[in-house]
Amino acid sequence: MFKYLEKNNNMKLLVYSAKDFEIPFLKSANNNRNEVTYTKNALDSETALQATGYNAISIFSGDDASSIVLEKLWDFGVRYITLRSSGYNNLHIKTAKRFGFHVANASDYSPHAIAEHATALLLALNRKIVLANTQVHKYNFLQDGLLGFNLHGKTVGIIGTGRIGSIMAKIMHGFGCKILAYDQAPDYDLIELCNVTYTPLNELCEESDIISLHIPMNYENYYFINKEKLSLMKKSTILINTSRGELVDTKALIEALEAKNIAGYATDVYEKEKGIFFKDHSKNGIKDERLKKLLSLTNVLLTPHQAFITKEALTNIAEITFDNLDSWSQGHISKNELGMELINS
Repeated sequence: MFKYLEKNNNMKLLVYSAKDFEIPFLKSANNNRNEVTYTKNALDSETALQATGYNAISIFSGDDASSIVLEKLWDFGVRYITLRSSGYNNLHIKTAKRFGFHVANASDYSPHAIAEHATALLLALNRKIVLANTQVHKYNFLQDGLLGFNLHGKTVGIIGTGRIGSIMAKIMHGFGCKILAYDQAPDYDLIELCNVTYTPLNELCEESDIISLHIPMNYENYYFINKEKLSLMKKSTILINTSRGELVDTKALIEALEAKNIAGYATDVYEKEKGIFFKDHSKNGIKDERLKKLLSLTNVLLTPHQAFITKEALTNIAEITFDNLDSWSQGHISKNELGMELINS
């Protein structure tokens, strides 16, 4: 049990999955306070060895912080883990706390970035922006096949009205949409501000023209959108996912898209991103047949987990990352500490 930490002014941090575009933000936020090394390698059971000699690591959503990896990290001397993401389904929190790791995430780095990207995906898919752009670059200025629909007056179902979902609701309210929502903890301010109506999940699926997912990935939410939920949706429904790929059963989704049981799918995530996302496969291609099938469908728009890539979001992620380290180095619990209920139980 850790009520207090020992003061540790010498933080040596290894940043896994460091991307070229985020390193300048991290360096600026660190401001030479901590000794930091950046590696492009993702954390897994093999690359955990790189953490030898470091007492802290920073990981991203694609890194593997499973029980076996955490055991190796502990043996190598790592004691602090700061995530550059809000989600932490890739980290086995119970194992982390059993060993004594201190773990913190970046829970509120920029909900606007994610909600705005969800909106961009919706608009781009609905108004055929990608197709139109491709055509005009080939000097084809015909408008055939570019039919979309007005968002104004449509019913938007928001699944999860936390930090990101509530902003998505406000954006859709600005378009003049009717908003249905599903959440176990309703946001009563949204009811007042945006005339949001909280409904049972099945009713939301049946009545919505657009459905946007804004819930975390955990055991209970695995394949939250499955064959049954897809069968409830309108044939004209567009499904948006900027949360986690595992929330959607890809096999059932492809079947629904091919059968035209729903109109389209716009996503920034995929259920089997590891080894594919965050890498350039343009020369050798990919082997994931399900992803290839998804990408071949004209009513699918997929971006490579880029919703968080805004100047504001990257600045906040970097600052939160080093705020977590600063708290630990000063002997304090970070305000973003995860698993406190496990520590105090």
